[in-house]
Amino acid sequence: MNFKRLLSYLIPIKIYETKSDINKNLEITWNNGQLVLDSKNTNFSYGNLQKVLRFGLKEIGFEKIKSLDSTLILGVAGGSVIKTLVNEIGYIGKIAGIEIDAETINLANKYFGLDKIDNLQIIITDAEKFIAETKETYDLIIIDIFEDNIMPDFLFENTFISNVLNILNTNGFVIFNTIVSDNSAQIRNEKFVKLIKSKNRTLQRIPNLEGDNELLILN
Repeated sequence: MNFKRLLSYLIPIKIYETKSDINKNLEITWNNGQLVLDSKNTNFSYGNLQKVLRFGLKEIGFEKIKSLDSTLILGVAGGSVIKTLVNEIGYIGKIAGIEIDAETINLANKYFGLDKIDNLQIIITDAEKFIAETKETYDLIIIDIFEDNIMPDFLFENTFISNVLNILNTNGFVIFNTIVSDNSAQIRNEKFVKLIKSKNRTLQRIPNLEGDNELLILN
C-alpha cells in the first residue's frame, strides 16, 4: 500500500486537481484508502455516492439487475455506479453512459479504468437533449446529475421525466438520486413525487442516505 493511500485513513490526500468548462473544480483524492472524484462542494464518484447508488441497486435486487439487458446512466462522472454494476453485480448487459463534461471522463479513464469496461459506451452530450432525441429504450435508467452540489431544475420538470419514462421498457426501473439539504429541496421533491404518482407509477422513497441524499426508485 502506498504512503498516500495509507495516510488517507487519517486525512484526505489530494493528488490531482483540474477544472473544466462545466465544473470549476475537480479533484482526485485518496480518502479512507480509496480514490474518489470530488467537485468543489460534493463527492462526484466513489466514496459516499457509490454507497448511495449501490443501496438503490440492492433495493431492486442484484439478481434482478443482473438479468436486465440494457442500462442508461445519466451523469457518469467517475463511473462508480458502473463499477458497482460490472465488478460487484457481474452485469453484462449493454451500458450507455451520458456525460456532459468530457474532463470527468478523462479522469475516470485515467484513475478508475472506465475505458477498460467492454460493455460500456460513453456519449459526451447533454442528458436532457439525449433523452428527448434517443430512439433506444432501456431496462434500467439511473439519474445522477449534479452541477457541483446543485441539481438542475429540468430534472424535476414534467417534460424530462416523461421523456425518461417513454424510453423505459415495460417492467423497467428508474433510480433517481437527489439531494435534500434544505426546505426548498424538500418541497421540490414533494412536488415531484406528486407528479410521478399522477403518471400511475410505483414510487419508493429512501431518504437520509449518507446524509442528505434521497433516492427515488420508479417502476
